Amino acid sequence: MPNIDTIQKYKTIHMIGIGGVSMSGIAAILKNWGFTVTGSDWAKSETIDKLNELGVQVTIGHNLEAIANCDIVVYSAAIKEDDPEMIEAKRRGIPTIERADFLGELTRCYQDTICISGTHGKTTTTSMISLCFLEALKDPSIQVGAYLKPLNGNYKVGNSEYFIIEACEYVESFLKFSPKAEIILNIDNDHLDYFKNFENIKNAFVKYVKLLPDNGVLILNADDSNCLDLTQYTNIQPITYGIQNKDADFHANNIIFDVDGFPEFDLYYKDSFYGKIKLSVPGTHNILNALACIALCTQYGIEKDAIQSALLKFTGAHRRFELKGKIDNKISVYDDYGHHPTEILAVAKSLSHKKYHHSWVIFQPHTYSRTKNLLKDFANSLLNFDHVIVLDIYAAREKNIYGISSKDLVNQLLSMGKEAKYIPDFEECASYVKNNVEEDDIVLTLGAGTVTDIGLMLLEK
Repeated sequence: MPNIDTIQKYKTIHMIGIGGVSMSGIAAILKNWGFTVTGSDWAKSETIDKLNELGVQVTIGHNLEAIANCDIVVYSAAIKEDDPEMIEAKRRGIPTIERADFLGELTRCYQDTICISGTHGKTTTTSMISLCFLEALKDPSIQVGAYLKPLNGNYKVGNSEYFIIEACEYVESFLKFSPKAEIILNIDNDHLDYFKNFENIKNAFVKYVKLLPDNGVLILNADDSNCLDLTQYTNIQPITYGIQNKDADFHANNIIFDVDGFPEFDLYYKDSFYGKIKLSVPGTHNILNALACIALCTQYGIEKDAIQSALLKFTGAHRRFELKGKIDNKISVYDDYGHHPTEILAVAKSLSHKKYHHSWVIFQPHTYSRTKNLLKDFANSLLNFDHVIVLDIYAAREKNIYGISSKDLVNQLLSMGKEAKYIPDFEECASYVKNNVEEDDIVLTLGAGTVTDIGLMLLEK
């Protein structure tokens, strides 16, 4: 059992925004440790039903009474200072703590927190590692950023000293954690609404690497020069992996793809043959994610058989190139969370290994700042699809102070000689696609917002 002395003083913990991906996992861990946990959220969900089953009392709307009876309030980043429960907590002098800070406290309860970070691939790599640890019967606690079938959710409460979590660089929240092991998958230009420039992103990762203790584990992508640069800021000898970089400790050779685009490759560890690895998820980027997973699991003494078996069983996390179904049994509909040009390129490459007639992408840009800053990169990445439809920008946390719209992206594509359509209305978009797709086409809904709903519309009879 992890050491919970540091948070023992809080007998009753109230969580505002408890239905969130990370918040719900924290709530389940606290409940397992014997704390009284209450929470509130703005809408019902399967996650909240699960919490209710665990004995966590969740209110839809506000619960000022719960504030009166708690020792501390944990709130998600989306909650503003003028939230009625926050105002009540301040009025009563009850301490409040943001989710990432509190998760940092939890990482200090475990002897071995394993943090998976990088601009792309965190959820998939965290999922792969989680399955390997489960296969090896290590009973970890897990927090992953998407629904994972083997967990029947996005978290697992274990009783070992292992805590496997995604560590996100946005607003530098990963600097609040106390990792024993870090994987850094890549460092790319993103979240410029916060970081402003690439140098600041890189500096955040420099600070992050410095959090590791001298006996910590550091896994770096040797194909990414920005990752390799981090070695100068730590005394730890990193373990590296790569495809292009043959000097990497773990590297993949003789890669082949089957008709579904699933790769198989020979894995070498320090120039010795390690074994054949077969994946059940498509794309070269997933080979890199698997290499990161194998490098870490090998450090933790997980047997080769367990790793090979877990990776073969892994069919992907929710909304990661996920097959949603087929229209009339002839046209495949996929859904992916990709909302950055690098992620779109990775999906396009995955698609190129599959057999199909024409490809359709329905893209929903995510945040005005990202669309404005990376407009040309978005257009370049979308050139890889046969048919492109762009929806309105999903605002998420932003207001449109950038003077940007989806029409700008469509115009950019048209100027590059690529036929593209702007169809903001979801029903109109679904009906246009239905009327124009042909047998053996692939349709992909792409983005981190509500675009996934169009896939469901396409599959309705």
